[in-house]
Amino acid sequence: MSNDHTGNINLVDSYIKKHLIGEDEGLENAYTNSIKQGLPIIAVSAAQGKFASLLTTIGSARNVLEIGTLGGYSTIWFAKALKGRGRVTSIEAAPHHRDVAIDNLRTAGVQVPEEVDVLLGAGLDVLPKLAVEIERGAREPFDFVFIDADWPNQWNYFEFGVKLSKGTGAVIYIDNVVQNMLESGIVGENERDEEAIDVVAKAGADDRVDAVVMQTVGSKSHDGFLLAVVK
Repeated sequence: MSNDHTGNINLVDSYIKKHLIGEDEGLENAYTNSIKQGLPIIAVSAAQGKFASLLTTIGSARNVLEIGTLGGYSTIWFAKALKGRGRVTSIEAAPHHRDVAIDNLRTAGVQVPEEVDVLLGAGLDVLPKLAVEIERGAREPFDFVFIDADWPNQWNYFEFGVKLSKGTGAVIYIDNVVQNMLESGIVGENERDEEAIDVVAKAGADDRVDAVVMQTVGSKSHDGFLLAVVK
């Protein structure tokens, strides 16, 4: 008997959403309004959003850093998890995306900037400024770092994630790792892109963290994320 059930991916996703996630007008609006406003359809799925938000709850996170706001869909998930407990700082390079995200957040009942501060600018421009604020005590370090932005800079973002973290026990989550590994030929049949940075190998050789990659299937097809914990 075959164990290949991949044809049922969307059916399973729908079942999960019905029983474990439910309907949320704010999240639904963030998804549909982002498409309406011309943003790329690359937000995390509902199950992925809830999973990431549950990780912050498990770790009792108070300060979340998100690199790559897009339309604020994942940002809303984090804000819901941290409500009354902490704050989300999200970085977005595109002005239109940031405007859409702020509108989506407020429609979802999230206070901006009190609960979520959406900072405009390229990640590698904004992150050093956050580092200075943390060093001088004007901002608390982060418990959880969610990286979902331009791939060529993922390792640079990871480095900042470790630097800006609270230290031992802080979590760094990089999305779309498996997709990049396959597309860049790090693994699989594609021709190897010699300029591609092997984030997985670098994380494995980094004594500051302990990390794993989890492959995923769902409405976003075959992909996976890297999850690292700072030692």
